[in-house]
Amino acid sequence: MNTDHLSKETEKRLLDFFNNVIDPKDLAKAIRQLNYVIALSIVRDEENGTIYCQRENLEKGFYWLNELAEILHPYLEVK
Repeated sequence: MNTDHLSKETEKRLLDFFNNVIDPKDLAKAIRQLNYVIALSIVRDEENGTIYCQRENLEKGFYWLNELAEILHPYLEVK
């Protein structure tokens, strides 16, 4: 694991989080569920004419949360 950008403290806290707080697979599932709810809400609101001023932030956040979910528990990998 390349941790050049993570401090030892951050690395330690992440390991503690995944060893003692939540299983990576469970967190990946929660992220996917949250992303689904957010995406569904946005689609429904756009159908009603709602315009999001934070659209770019939503798109970036959605993308990176999906990337994290795939790292924690690959689901979309082509086998």
